[in-house]
Amino acid sequence: MSGRALGTIGSRVRSGRRGDGDGQRYKEKPMKRFSLVYGSVAFVLLALALPSCSPAPAATPEGVELDEAPDFRVDPGWPHAFQENWILGAVTGIGVDSRGHVWVTHAPGLATTSALGAAQDPPVSTCCVPAPSVLEFGPEGELVQSWEMEGREDLTWPEVPHGLFVDHDDNVWIGSREPHQLFKFDREGGLLLTIGEEGVTQGSDAPDHLGRPSDVWVDPETNEAFVADGYGNRRIVVYDGDTGEYLRHWGAYGDPPDDEYEHPDRGPDAEPSRQFGTVHGITGSRDGLIYVADRRNNRIQVFQQDGTFVDEVLVAAETLGSGTAFDVALSADPEEEFLYLTDGTNHKIWILRRADLEVLTHFGRGGYQIGEFVRPHNMATDGDGNIYVSEAASQRVQRFRMDGAPATQ
Repeated sequence: MSGRALGTIGSRVRSGRRGDGDGQRYKEKPMKRFSLVYGSVAFVLLALALPSCSPAPAATPEGVELDEAPDFRVDPGWPHAFQENWILGAVTGIGVDSRGHVWVTHAPGLATTSALGAAQDPPVSTCCVPAPSVLEFGPEGELVQSWEMEGREDLTWPEVPHGLFVDHDDNVWIGSREPHQLFKFDREGGLLLTIGEEGVTQGSDAPDHLGRPSDVWVDPETNEAFVADGYGNRRIVVYDGDTGEYLRHWGAYGDPPDDEYEHPDRGPDAEPSRQFGTVHGITGSRDGLIYVADRRNNRIQVFQQDGTFVDEVLVAAETLGSGTAFDVALSADPEEEFLYLTDGTNHKIWILRRADLEVLTHFGRGGYQIGEFVRPHNMATDGDGNIYVSEAASQRVQRFRMDGAPATQ
């Protein structure tokens, strides 16, 4: 599918803080097609033996050299199939630790009843039961460990965990959307810290309460935890990563959040909303910038760590529904040259040049075959440049390797 199908591919407000209505915007050039590589069900067996799968379309703007953006191939052998009688629900969080291990959390209750026949009382089939709520996979896709979170006495595990990040000390942070909490665990599953009060939310200016948090990123230099807060609140809020002490917060454009603000109509020619819509994803760069996926508003906003607004870009601004900006991640090169955006409404991954937020290309399309997406939800990258994508509707995780890298055998 050509990126031009939605009309406006990307538009952005030039660097610097915007006043009301005074931002200058431009539209990206029309995109043309070139090939990335994906699999399909008909070629699964062949793909397992070869380093790539069959071609599928992607797109890049005219005048952009193909070698400016990385090219990815799905790795059909990752992860390994479960040896247990397990099945995943909606996969709503993914992260990579310092050893290249991939951590996943999911919502078992969102798996279809027909897929959980063995879990019924009495069982109606031999397959399947929900996988434990948190799983760790090794670099080749092997299952390393899992945590069963239901029934713990030290916390109330949410029906929908949301967002997962592994910090510089290999502690695992997981958001708890409906109970309005954020948990920090050691790598064995021991609870180290809880931020927020179960079942209590007090709005976007409350220092010690969250509002359906969706994601978190922890700065390895300062150990500050930046929380995308979230589905209920309209802010980024920062806490001390050891003590949970509140430090600061801000809304869209670095302004105070306003929970009473009514969003304007959306569209490529509409004035951007002055408040966050759904603050759904967050990451930070080595040069001290914070990238926020504002899902409903189809945009990425960029900030300094003190909340000063730097820049923004709208991606596929005609998109309605849940919007385009689900999650953000950075490329693994020292300069972190590329910015990746998960788009769970158009079912693709966008690739932007981080320096100027120019949309370069995208890969993926809607579908259930290998290399396709249905509701790609979260994303993470490892030190080798691989991209890991979780899917809420297809209820799976896929790995995409840079072109030329060997696939999992």
